[in-house]
Amino acid sequence: MQRVSSASVTVAGVCVGEIGYGLLVLLGLDKSDDEAVADRMLEKLLGYRVFVDAEGRMNSSVADVAGGVLLVSQFTLSADTGKGLRPSFSSAMPPEQAQTLYDYFLAQLRERHPDVAAGEFGADMQVSLVNDGPVTFLLEL
Repeated sequence: MQRVSSASVTVAGVCVGEIGYGLLVLLGLDKSDDEAVADRMLEKLLGYRVFVDAEGRMNSSVADVAGGVLLVSQFTLSADTGKGLRPSFSSAMPPEQAQTLYDYFLAQLRERHPDVAAGEFGADMQVSLVNDGPVTFLLEL
């Protein structure tokens, strides 16, 4: 996830999602992930304190600052890059299952947060962002 001043995602030259100040979330799904994992990740994502408070400390969450969340599926995050010069995607969730879990995550996110935008699962997307800070975290359970 990246704290952004703004972010957008386009598919075939058409903007399908954009936010102002908030979080760009690149979501990679592994074979072992399920709805319970997605629920815990969503809880952590919405509560994670990466925005500055009145004292200039990272002490506020995206919910606290009423920021946007742009969710983009990115299976390459599941790549194993430990051996050789070509990534292996053997731990990535198969596309049909991944789309179901991505759709679940997005629906839960929209239920719990007022400002949500999203990319298009499986599409060739172009993501633009202005990273604020820069602040980027690999969020894991």
